[in-house]
Amino acid sequence: MAGTETAALGVTPRAAVYFVASPLHYLAARRVALDHEAGARQVLVCYRPALAGMIRHADWDAVVLMPWPRFDPLPGLFGRLRRTLANLHAVAAAVGPVSELHLHSPVYDTEAINYFLHALPRLTGARVRRARILPDGLLNLQRHPLNAAKRFAQRLRGLRRLANPLLRYTPFSGDRIGSEAAFVDRIYVLDGFPHDYDPAKVQVLAPLVQREAGATRAPMRALVVGQPLVVVGLLSEAERAIVAERIDEWLTAMGITEVHYKAHPREGARGGLSRPRYRPLEIDEPLEAYLAREPYPVIAGCCSTALYTARQIGGADVRIAAFGVGQVRFKTSDARDNAMRLMRQLGIEIH
Repeated sequence: MAGTETAALGVTPRAAVYFVASPLHYLAARRVALDHEAGARQVLVCYRPALAGMIRHADWDAVVLMPWPRFDPLPGLFGRLRRTLANLHAVAAAVGPVSELHLHSPVYDTEAINYFLHALPRLTGARVRRARILPDGLLNLQRHPLNAAKRFAQRLRGLRRLANPLLRYTPFSGDRIGSEAAFVDRIYVLDGFPHDYDPAKVQVLAPLVQREAGATRAPMRALVVGQPLVVVGLLSEAERAIVAERIDEWLTAMGITEVHYKAHPREGARGGLSRPRYRPLEIDEPLEAYLAREPYPVIAGCCSTALYTARQIGGADVRIAAFGVGQVRFKTSDARDNAMRLMRQLGIEIH
């Protein structure tokens, strides 16, 4: 009844705001909107221009393209500060008057996002404000404590309130993303990804990409992801050739005849993992966005971060395999151990 009366007065009962900068953020925000914020006014705030082409405006009540103050200040004196204030007002206008406000961001220590914690409730009239953390893939696998310099920077950012009371920075300690902050009540995580967060705050997301019932099953095809193995000294030319052959033999043994190859820009004509029978995959969008639309049941490579990306997007149903990791010349033995441990944790086969 109270919610109905509030809506009748032109005040939205609940609004969910999502700050995103990557395809993974975007897909996670959409999953949260569908599964955990149904019924709220859905406002997407994109602060990375390259992501704009991935946005489906029809899925959101409002979309704000927010320039990053440090990299795109307004012209003239105090351009960075004025850009921050302009962003605050632009998002507040998209939200409108609201009773309860839910903010979602992958990180809260950055000034471009943190000021919204204080300012947006005041600009929209929200009586309740909750902050939630969106998954950021590999960033969530370990803690990133705020060091002394970052804690001092928080104090400096707090001084901006002297110029404008809206610019009140909300300080916190612990992990820089805000996982231990008192104002965060929920942390969304990807299914199967290890983390050290408080179990009481954690909410596991459903697979980021879900097919409708009765949808056509993805054809039995594979994607091989390349990387500049020889150019940057990870493998010798002979080792690279062996790894490429092993991947091809593995795919052939599974009876996969349709293989797409995503080359890395730096790998050169012969520096990657391609084979004559593979079909080059030429796309003009982020790989995450492509995989969200075009699933592959099998993905293979060496030690590319694209293998982790594939697990984030495709979930547990995708078979992912890494070849030649034991021969790769990592900078340190710890780096190799960490990479292989992460692969095992994520269910990536190591051959």
